[in-house]
Amino acid sequence: MSTASIQTQSYSTSLKGIRSAFLDFIEDPFFSTEELNSVRYTPDGLLIVQNGHFKELGEYEQLKDKYTGVPITTYSDCLIMPGFIDTHIHFPQTEMIAAYGEQLLEWLHKYTFPVEGKFKDKDYAQKIASFFLDELIKNGTTTALVFAAVFPQSVDAFFEEASRRNMRMISGKVMMDRHAPDFLRDTAESSYEDSKKLIQKWHKNGRLLYAVTPRFAATSTNEQLEIARKLLEEFPDVYLHTHLSENVKEVELIAQLFPESKGYLDVYDRAGLVKEKSIFAHGVQLRDDEFRRLSETKSAIAFCPTSNLFLGSGLFKLFQAKSVENPVKVGLGTDVGGGTSFSMLQTTNEAYKIMQLQGEKLSSFKALFLATLGGAKALCLEDKIGNFDVGKEADFIVLDLQATPLMALRNSQTPPAKTKAEIAEKAFAMMILGDDRTIQATYIAGELAYKKKN
Repeated sequence: MSTASIQTQSYSTSLKGIRSAFLDFIEDPFFSTEELNSVRYTPDGLLIVQNGHFKELGEYEQLKDKYTGVPITTYSDCLIMPGFIDTHIHFPQTEMIAAYGEQLLEWLHKYTFPVEGKFKDKDYAQKIASFFLDELIKNGTTTALVFAAVFPQSVDAFFEEASRRNMRMISGKVMMDRHAPDFLRDTAESSYEDSKKLIQKWHKNGRLLYAVTPRFAATSTNEQLEIARKLLEEFPDVYLHTHLSENVKEVELIAQLFPESKGYLDVYDRAGLVKEKSIFAHGVQLRDDEFRRLSETKSAIAFCPTSNLFLGSGLFKLFQAKSVENPVKVGLGTDVGGGTSFSMLQTTNEAYKIMQLQGEKLSSFKALFLATLGGAKALCLEDKIGNFDVGKEADFIVLDLQATPLMALRNSQTPPAKTKAEIAEKAFAMMILGDDRTIQATYIAGELAYKKKN
């Protein structure tokens, strides 16, 4: 890469310190009586890392004498946050990002399916997986929920590359036994056998986790959806990852294919797939009763702004999902390659605009919560990642608020942020103007994985 260096990870047993400004979340700002109370901001802090986990975070002046002799890396005029969490993305679609002119169903058949056929070749899958993971790291994303292809070797390739980088990643083999080209179809039986072997090989292997992954209801028979349920029963701590109510024509197709169902979500519900560790991508066309059902089951939605706009799918009702009456867990997803950027900052940028079009205001704190602790909660990983709580895995990123000349100009008239209100304003400008250039460094399990070249 011309602007980056990616380094394979290894744990270190020694203490290390990082000095900078720190921002994370301790509760959900959507439900906080005072939004600022959901935020933990330390203008001049010291973060101590040991054995790939957070040991302590506090004011530099209060901690410096306690850790005399500990090597400290200082990032001046920067902001450090937990690593971004992408709750929906497709690694086989990396090379077909920015494909012109179609909405969802046409786009799948014209662009997506032909490209995914290449992933029968494991060497090719490994090449793309390596590029894909390096792009995530360069963009500050340290955890993602990832679609592989229908071929088991695509999952092996992805997990092998993620393991090399010691990343906390979730992925799974696509299950697809109808309404797809012959070269991409499996069967209910083969999808069960292949998925079971992959679960036994990769789930909880290091920092890796598995997701049972029917592509969407249209591409799975009732028999295959029942197989997905069987896998979840046999392996109750794996995830369910699929698509839901993305596009108007898609919803109409599901109604035709499943006339006995009461709606799109009901197709999955009848199959026993709507659970606490179920993550449904998009949800743009959800009805009120479906939001209520997702809330009841503690299922999650991956909100994918750049994809929803690029494919013309519609405007996600985020504030309905985050209602007090029927709260639904929500994370952000880039949805590459329907999505147009690996950057979670660009994703929050588009999320803000989608809310504006609906007469709602998405603050920087709400948006960045979705990209960090909100994503961790959506993935039921808030005990491991998402903020700087002691004992959590030390995935974090260094953000340069003056990374581009325009960002530097935007922030030139104000001194460094001393208060939560001041950092909220700077963070908003960052999420609107920022992209991969904003990421100064990415740490995975406490080790430097990426440093931007000046």
